[in-house]
Amino acid sequence: MSVGTGGIGGTAVDVRIATRAELALHGVQMDAPVRRPDGAGPSDDGHVLVDGANAALPTNPGSPYTVRDGRVWLGDEDTGLTLQTVRRPKFYDLTTADGVPYEQIARLHGADVLATTVVQTCIRYAEPDRCRFCTIEESLRSGATVAAKTPAQLAEVAEAAVRLDGVRQMVMTTGTTVGPDRGARALARSVRAVLEAVPGLPIQVQCEPPGDLSWIGELHDAGATAIGIHAEALDEEVRHRWMPGKSTVPMAEYEAAWDEAVRIFGSNRVSTYLLVGLGEDPDELIAGAGRLIDRGVYPFVVPFRPMRGTLAAHDGIGAPSPRLLRHVTEQVALKLRAAGMSGADQKAGCAACGACSVLRTAGG
Repeated sequence: MSVGTGGIGGTAVDVRIATRAELALHGVQMDAPVRRPDGAGPSDDGHVLVDGANAALPTNPGSPYTVRDGRVWLGDEDTGLTLQTVRRPKFYDLTTADGVPYEQIARLHGADVLATTVVQTCIRYAEPDRCRFCTIEESLRSGATVAAKTPAQLAEVAEAAVRLDGVRQMVMTTGTTVGPDRGARALARSVRAVLEAVPGLPIQVQCEPPGDLSWIGELHDAGATAIGIHAEALDEEVRHRWMPGKSTVPMAEYEAAWDEAVRIFGSNRVSTYLLVGLGEDPDELIAGAGRLIDRGVYPFVVPFRPMRGTLAAHDGIGAPSPRLLRHVTEQVALKLRAAGMSGADQKAGCAACGACSVLRTAGG
């Protein structure tokens, strides 16, 4: 593999990782049958396979990257990467017993991951509390989803997605709800229902740190394989600026929840998003990721990409540079490898899928 120079601090650059970082931020000129235009997460992407691995890339007509004969090209140069779009799943053609299109209940992510936001509203969505990178309620307003998915609906859709489209894992997230469970109650009910319909399906649940940590045990007892408790940033000033409502939950609560989750789920069965490009000092972010790894928590490093409808996009805030993303990703991947932690080992969830990050390419 060709390696050049030009990394931050004078380190060598792995061309494959550099190209994958460029793709994550600039996208590709392509049409993608499977897309996720808005929602709780930080990206508006088309779902593809890059060198056979799940990838979520912007579908960008202005990108310098194109696809020809299943390969990624930069102008007249073959990058050496292959790309296949994910086909539209068969379960999208169905409706639930109560008349709701399956696609409004859960979406395909990558080639084999079923994802849903169980509760599509959030107590923090109204300004001034709203996270600046989030559009969780925009997909509800556009009619792309429904406000609350019932356990029966999720079980019905999951069974079909596994049977018809070979789905191998599921991700359940939620908007934050009123009460000490902060959404965990609805997740636990949903996990139980899905596993009754599809025994053995690996499921990751995602929520804020419950005010009552016993809910972490409830989620595990329900059958969840892994859990994501997402901080997005570790720097307090960045947290307050980007997540004014969510940052009222002290970092000490996150740390307590991570530790309890590791105790119950096990090391490398707990993860947290870390967004690159929010203004956090990169070396401090890398050091913070190292401390998370020491706790047994997988730091899922993802580039911030301004989605349509976010407060950040409204204010003209752009994505980070590929150079910055590559630097943070490579350094965090080094720490993950040293600790023997791999996203794939989580069996379910964002780290296991890897599509929104470059960590998998970097060996994390």
